[in-house]
Amino acid sequence: MNASKYTMKLEAASINDIELVGGKNASLGQMLQNVALLGVNIPGGFIVTVTAYYDFLDHNGLVDRIVSTINNTDINDLQQLALCGQIIRDLVRQGEIPAGMRAEIAAAYKTLSNLYGIQNVDVAVRSSATAEDLPDASFAGQQDTYLNINSEAGLIESIKNCFASLFTDRAISYRAAFNYDHFKVGLSVCVQKMVRSDRGVSGVAFSLDTESGFKDAVVINASYGLGEMIVQGSVSPDEFTVFKPLLKQGYPAIIEKKLGEKHQKMIYGHTEGQNLQIVPTDAADQNQFCLNNDQILQLAAWVASIEEYYSKLKGHWCPMDVEWAVDGIDNGLYILQARPETIHSRKTQGVF
Repeated sequence: MNASKYTMKLEAASINDIELVGGKNASLGQMLQNVALLGVNIPGGFIVTVTAYYDFLDHNGLVDRIVSTINNTDINDLQQLALCGQIIRDLVRQGEIPAGMRAEIAAAYKTLSNLYGIQNVDVAVRSSATAEDLPDASFAGQQDTYLNINSEAGLIESIKNCFASLFTDRAISYRAAFNYDHFKVGLSVCVQKMVRSDRGVSGVAFSLDTESGFKDAVVINASYGLGEMIVQGSVSPDEFTVFKPLLKQGYPAIIEKKLGEKHQKMIYGHTEGQNLQIVPTDAADQNQFCLNNDQILQLAAWVASIEEYYSKLKGHWCPMDVEWAVDGIDNGLYILQARPETIHSRKTQGVF
């Protein structure tokens, strides 16, 4: 951990730092520290800590105003709840980042930009809450993500938007209904180099066959553009299956390739921020696989390595759900996020 109060390098975080950096950042930092040593490419970045979130609230006198707004709202009245949420989110977005905090964030952004040799490197800004392991995802807010941010002003605005995401209508309602302290959940922010998958390819990969629970396969779903289209089920992606035991012995162990329709893709425009749009995929691209064999095998090897690492860490088999992307500018393959795959593995634990 560095000496800064409000920022730290992404690779300095570990799974022991959830209270300081939130669940997602802790997992990503842990992976950067360990899995990157196995040759896995992970984009660099930095963290704005939970300390910054709480100090931001204090600096702007927001705690009492938020509590008062919620206490004067009938959360069972959807109109009142919507107004309450809007008021609180606006209060947060209109808040001022303290000068010292802003200077630290600006310095960290400049360091990251210098790392990539770009004056204002384009980054993805993601929220990471300290309560992400709780059973209801709405507890921690929507976990907003802001893409293609390439200025200090845009970065500051995105960080405040992440802070505001803890106060979605649903999150407010959930916490109030269960009498849970609204300020017990803290929020950290991850600022990470953008992988330009809008000009390339992205998707998800699993270190098991999620349909059968078969442990010896890596299954990759891939499509053009940002990965959100696959997550939403808006496209039929290409699917590749690789046999892990032979892969680990050095064989090109691709056992199945299914061509997906991939009829559209999500990209973003030239302006800073979300600015997402869905456009048709070129006919030629639709009719060919979006990953070549070398990329499939490299990705499968990385997914298998990540599974091995987390299985050793946890002391039992830990199949993984991995987000990945190919940058359309530098053609590099990157791992964006990795989390334990729980739904299917829990059902099939011990079957194979």
